[in-house]
Amino acid sequence: MKSLRRHWYDLGGLLSIVVLIYCWTHVAVLSQYELLMWLSLASLFLHQLEEYRMPGTFPGMINTVMFRSAIPDRYPLNTNTAMIINVLIGWLFYFLAAVFGERAIWPGIATMLVSAGNFIAHTFLFNIKGRTFYNAGLLTSWLLFLPCVLYFIHLLRTEALATGMDYWIGIPLGIVLNVVGVFQMIGWLKDKDTAYIFDQRNLLPRDRK
Repeated sequence: MKSLRRHWYDLGGLLSIVVLIYCWTHVAVLSQYELLMWLSLASLFLHQLEEYRMPGTFPGMINTVMFRSAIPDRYPLNTNTAMIINVLIGWLFYFLAAVFGERAIWPGIATMLVSAGNFIAHTFLFNIKGRTFYNAGLLTSWLLFLPCVLYFIHLLRTEALATGMDYWIGIPLGIVLNVVGVFQMIGWLKDKDTAYIFDQRNLLPRDRK
C-alpha cells in the first residue's frame, strides 16, 4: 500500500496509454460519446500525472497557497488523502462514465463538472491565490479537460443524449464530487501527525529543505 500511495499517478500514466490504445483500435466501433468518455478518463490520468509527477508540485501548492500550512509536506493534504481522492473517487467515477457510455449519461455529466471545476480552479483560483501564471495541472486542464467539456456540451445539445433524470442526478453529483470529494475530504482526513508525507519534490521550490 505504501508503494501505491507514492506511485498511483505513475500507474495512471501507464493506464492512460492503455486507454489511448483502446480508443485507437476501437475508434470504428465506438460512438462519439463513448470515445469522448474514454478520452476523458485518459485526460484524468494525464492531469494527475502533471499534478503529482511532472512537475508534481500540486500537493505543495494546495497546502501552502490554499491552506497556508506551516508543514506543507503533510498538512492538510497528505499522500493517503491524495490517493483516496484521485483513485477511489476520481478513477471510479470517470471509469463508470466510460463503461456506461450512452446507457447512463449522468456519470458523464458529473465527471465533466469535475473536469470543468479543475479547469476553473487551476486557471483562476490557484493562480490568483498563488500570484502565479502556472500551477501543476494547468496545462492538462487547458489542453485536455477543456476540449472534452466543450465537446461534451456539443454532443448533449446536438444529439439530445441526456434525459431529465440524467441532469437531476449528474449535476448534484458533480457538485458533490467537486466540493465534498476534494476539499471536504482533505479537511476530514487532515492530520498533522500523519505518517503519509509527500516527497520534497512535491513541494513548491521555496518550501523544500
